[in-house]
Amino acid sequence: MREHPVLIDGPVGELEALHLPVEQARGIALICHPNPSQGGTMLNKVVSTLQRTARDSGLATLRFNYRGTGKSAGEHDMRSGEVDDAQAALAWLQAQHPGLPIYLLGFSFGGFVAGSLSGRLEQAGTAVAQLYLVAPAVMRFDTEHRLATNCQLSVIQPEDDEVIDPQLVYQWVETLTQPHELLKVAECGHFFHGRLPELKQLVAERL
Repeated sequence: MREHPVLIDGPVGELEALHLPVEQARGIALICHPNPSQGGTMLNKVVSTLQRTARDSGLATLRFNYRGTGKSAGEHDMRSGEVDDAQAALAWLQAQHPGLPIYLLGFSFGGFVAGSLSGRLEQAGTAVAQLYLVAPAVMRFDTEHRLATNCQLSVIQPEDDEVIDPQLVYQWVETLTQPHELLKVAECGHFFHGRLPELKQLVAERL
């Protein structure tokens, strides 16, 4: 099964994306990529691993480039704009696969985007089945950008992360009131060099 390139109408122009429909899909998965201003795109290897894991779990998948990234129109916002993009991408995915449970997965800055989107959806009355935040940029969350409180949450954090301070993530997780689990990956850096199979297993066991 190969992903199909698609262009999606976004808030500031077309968004470049890769869509994989799955026969008799049991849900849909949107995967959000890391910081575009630091070279993050939907082709990031952690994002690719999350996409394959979701696919293997029977989910139709969509990964996409935020505004100003790859062939996506516009300029980086690095805040609500990318959440707007994710919301548009998810709406497109829902239109292709109506009525299926929603799974959101995000890596690094994409963790902030996926997490913020989950909160928006919940406020609008749309449930999120599961939320996976991998080495999330937790310092970006604020009163405007917050998580859904009624979805199953897994936070996966490398213990030797050189980009996101692990202690910040641990402290943030301690403030959460909703059901959640924190999975620490020992002797692992931000980009999971040599540890992608372990990341895949952690997610696959829970999806």
